[in-house]
Formats: sequence, C-alpha cells, structure tokens
Amino acid sequence: MPTVSTPTPSQLRRWRRYLAAERAEAAVYRDLASRRSGEERTILLELADAEARHEAHWLALLGEHAGRPRGSDIRTRLLGFFARRFGSVFVLALAQRAESRSPYEDDVDATDAMAADEKVHEEVVRGLATRGRQRLSGTFRAAVFGANDGLVSNLALVIGMSATGVSPAIVLATGVAGLLAGALSMGAGEFVSVRSQRELLEASTPDPTTRDALHHLDVDANELALVYRARGMTEQESVEHAAGVLATLHLDEDAAEQLSDEHEGIGTGWGAAISSFLFFASGAIIPVLPYLFGLTGLTAIVVAAVLVGIALLATGAIVGLLAGGPPLARALRQLAIGYGAAAVTYLLGLAFGGVAV
Repeated sequence: MPTVSTPTPSQLRRWRRYLAAERAEAAVYRDLASRRSGEERTILLELADAEARHEAHWLALLGEHAGRPRGSDIRTRLLGFFARRFGSVFVLALAQRAESRSPYEDDVDATDAMAADEKVHEEVVRGLATRGRQRLSGTFRAAVFGANDGLVSNLALVIGMSATGVSPAIVLATGVAGLLAGALSMGAGEFVSVRSQRELLEASTPDPTTRDALHHLDVDANELALVYRARGMTEQESVEHAAGVLATLHLDEDAAEQLSDEHEGIGTGWGAAISSFLFFASGAIIPVLPYLFGLTGLTAIVVAAVLVGIALLATGAIVGLLAGGPPLARALRQLAIGYGAAAVTYLLGLAFGGVAV
C-alpha cells in the first residue's frame, strides 16, 4: 500500500470518490445476490467482498480524512437503483460496463492487485450475464430488429410519400399499409428462420436412446469411436474417448448439452414471430402518429422524424447496454442509419414529385 505523508486536497477528493464507488458497487452485488441462488449467489457475494477489500484500502489511505460517507457518481447510483428493483441481465450488463471503466490501472495510489481485480471482475460479470444474453438473444433479437425495421422503413415510406406532394390521406393510408405489410412479413420471416434453425439443431442432437445400445457393443470393434470421429475427434482421440464411455456405460453428453444451450438461445418460432410482429408494428406506428392526429406537410414530417429519432436513440442505447458497449455510440449509430434512410427516400420523393408535376 502506498504511503502518503500529507495528502493533497486533490488526492483526498479522489480517494473519497473511489471509496464511495467501492461501497456502492459492493451494495449492488449484494442486492443482485439477494435475487440469485446457488453458485451465482456465491459469486456475487464474493465480488462484494472484493469491493469491500478495495474500500478498506481507501479508508486506510484517508485515515482521519475519511469524513462522512459521500454519495457515489450518478452511474453507480442508477446501477444500484436497477439492481434493487430488477436484478436482471440489464443490470449485469451495466455492472460489466462499470467494471470496465475502472481507473485503478493508471492511478499510482491503487495497488496492482486492485487493478487486476477490476479486470477480472469485468470478466466474471460478463460470464454471469452471458446466459441471460443467450436467453434473450432469440426473442430479443427479433424484437429489436422488428422495432428498428418498423421505425426506419415506415419513416422512410411516409416521408418519401409526403415529399411527392400527395394528400395527407394517401400518406396515412400508405403508412398503415406499410405497417401491416411489414409486420406480417417480419413475423413470418422470423417464424420460418427460427423454426428452421431449431430443426437443424434437432437433427444434430444425439439420440438419447443410443445409451441403451452401449451394453451390446462389440468392445473389440468399438463402433462408438466412429461417433466421436464424426464429431471431429482424431482417430486416436475417438478410440480413447469411446473406451472411457464403454467403461462407465455413459454416453458423452457434452454435445447434447451444448446443443440444448443453443436451443435455449434461439428461442421459439412462435415467440420470435409474435415478438417481431408486435415490435415492428409498435415501431412503424410512430411515424404515422402525426398524420393520425391531423398534422400535414412539413410539420408532420418534422414531428415524425423527431419521434422516430427518440425511439431510435432508446433502442440503440438498450442494445449498447446489453452488449456491454457504449450506449451513446450505439444510440447515435441507430439514429444516423434511420435518418440516412429517411433522407434518401425524401430526396427521391421530391424528385418523383417534381417529375409528376
């Protein structure tokens, strides 16, 4: 631990900030642990204990200068708020991002062990969040893609039609038709895609009844080795592995377990289809709202663009949080893509409108 004879005001402020952050992060992990059981609960409590060790380090440096406990930064307070109320994969994703922002590696007053702890904590939280991300990946993927497709495609459609100079009634009818056509198309496409993926996985899943045949295998011929060679093992590896299986009369379940996880990750066909339909429709209705409420011309276009822009920022930020990436950058990327598509169709609408005139 570094020795500091006379801490500067800047050091004291920084140490107090670190102390508050460590206390808040420990509380977050304890709150998350209270909503978990088994191994996950144990891991989260051990993370809280590690944050407590870091807290002790800053308390020792501060000594009599520790003062009254101060509040943590707004990000950590928000993380604590969500942890107490939800305890979901979103909170784990936020915690992962918080761990990745640790300043200890570049701070001379933090120990090397503390900097290493924070790096490891990020990977631990990433691992805890992985299963939740896998469970969400099928239905959530369809939901996010559906909402964004609805927002972007219908905004582009409505703005493009508005730019041609047709009446607001035609723009409204076009927007509603685009909503229904797109939602049905997205739902059908997701259903076929997910069902096809599940059927391919089912065709690759080992048959559990094969276990019954193990007792009757010719040990000398050991045909079971062919199963493992077909799964990618070398001849020597497959022979050794098959011999071990025959010795215990248990079929290797690693591949089956892995395929089971993949089944869980991609979701169900109906779940993906319904989610995609509803979220496309919820996104596609937004650019139509100004016309439903009687707005026309440039006013309707601006209001639609603003509403869609807010929705794109929200979906982009959510995806960024779940992916453990910067939410602002993902949000701005979504906004740029959506507005870019709308700008192209608006210019095309102006061109076709001018030709028609």
